[in-house]
Amino acid sequence: MPELPEVETARRLIADLALGRRIVGVDDADTYVCRPHSPGELRAALTGRTLTAARRRGKQIWCETSGVAGSAEPGPDLGIHLGMAGRLMVTAKDGWVAEGGDRAGRDAQPRKAEWDRFTLEFADGGQLALFDKRRLGRILLDPGPDRLGPDAVEVTPAEFRALVSKGTIAVKARLLDQSKIAGIGNLLADEILWQAKISPTTPVSRLRRQDVDRLLRAVRSVLKSATAEGGGAHTGEVIAARRPGGRCPRCGAEMVHGTVGGRSTWWCSREQGAWPRALPTPVTSSKK
Repeated sequence: MPELPEVETARRLIADLALGRRIVGVDDADTYVCRPHSPGELRAALTGRTLTAARRRGKQIWCETSGVAGSAEPGPDLGIHLGMAGRLMVTAKDGWVAEGGDRAGRDAQPRKAEWDRFTLEFADGGQLALFDKRRLGRILLDPGPDRLGPDAVEVTPAEFRALVSKGTIAVKARLLDQSKIAGIGNLLADEILWQAKISPTTPVSRLRRQDVDRLLRAVRSVLKSATAEGGGAHTGEVIAARRPGGRCPRCGAEMVHGTVGGRSTWWCSREQGAWPRALPTPVTSSKK
């Protein structure tokens, strides 16, 4: 699933290549991706406008739009959520296509037109499309990011301590709670906790001040690195070891597998084993 770094690449794609281009057509016929809007509602709201800014909080993108025919009154915000495997495709007038979002290359088949679930057609002949083979993305007018917690890139130390350390929930589940900290998904959470040397099952009430501070440093380091690598949560140091028989890249101990916060989770049996005392058995490969 696209996580904050991948979504940031999609936001930057819009900011770099799609702003200021007048919208002359909108394909909003996919009633599932565009719910609750009926076919034609998005077209009526957006035609004649331009995208003026691309914003992001966590995994949610929204684009501000201009007025129509020179009006100073701005239009509605266009909300874009990439879902499980969505990508944005921006096409220039000459046909050159740039992509941002989920990793390219996951789809075994070539791109098909029917997998473009929502499209903006620009006056210069280009377009912006949500390519979503699995049809789990979402397009919504005026989505409003208020239900989300502070963005994981922008959260302050004071906000982070207040949001992360209260309660008895496992620390990984808290990191995945978008209403507390927005943008961290499953792979990023495993990488962050591995870098911070904290067990994902640790109740947040058991975290010491220095643990929370170390966790925030890991959040910032992991997000910065993943974004620099082109928006890849899969580029983390421990990600390749998240498998049966995998070993910690740092100390060589076997990796442990379990379910935390309803998500498949991997951690180092030695360096992240402080809580609970009875750890699950390390998962070893059946191959000799």
